Amino acid sequence: MNAAHRDRIAFARVCSGVFERGMVATHEPTGRPFATKYAQAVFGRERTTLDTAYPGDVIGLVNAASLGIGDTLYVDEPVRFPPLPSFAPEHFAVARAKDSGRYKQFRRGITQLEQEGVVQVLRSELRGDQAPVLAAVGPMQFEVATHRMTHEFNAPIHLQALAYSLARRTRPEDTAALDSLPTIEVLTRGDGALLALFPDRWRLQFIQRDHPDLMLEPLVADNG
Repeated sequence: MNAAHRDRIAFARVCSGVFERGMVATHEPTGRPFATKYAQAVFGRERTTLDTAYPGDVIGLVNAASLGIGDTLYVDEPVRFPPLPSFAPEHFAVARAKDSGRYKQFRRGITQLEQEGVVQVLRSELRGDQAPVLAAVGPMQFEVATHRMTHEFNAPIHLQALAYSLARRTRPEDTAALDSLPTIEVLTRGDGALLALFPDRWRLQFIQRDHPDLMLEPLVADNG
């Protein structure tokens, strides 16, 4: 909103009760207190201080870096909603900083894009933090990530497409066996989930036939 001043706003919808600026709520995922002193109403590029809000209203909480998409804030009675689904990615690419001297900006940008859900970010010890794998439902997500890394974080990236087209959730005890198989790679998503990547469904079916003991669980929105 203001190119000369970077801050973050978390938009939250009031579901019940009355919101009053300054009240201290509880951040459900961590159990920590969250102060709401800097609450605003946002319209386009205009911001105004918001003192009171009612069910259905959307409020902007400034510098709310600890809040993630789908998180819940509550007062007094604990409230927890089901987690938002993570859709099954079909496109994968390794991201590397074009300028190695801007690695700090690169890492910060990748982390924020991951937190916002622009792309899923997969990592492994073999690839290291300097070459995370970006996973997306469609290639346009890569275009958005590349544009924002260049213009918002001043850390241009180079993307190298990988020959994977689907992912399956697996478990730690199956990682070694899967990593030993040709054309298969196991990576860790930001939420801790282990994802095994496959080049195509034929390869997946062969693995499931030859290794029925391995857990290869479809992701949300994947009907295969």
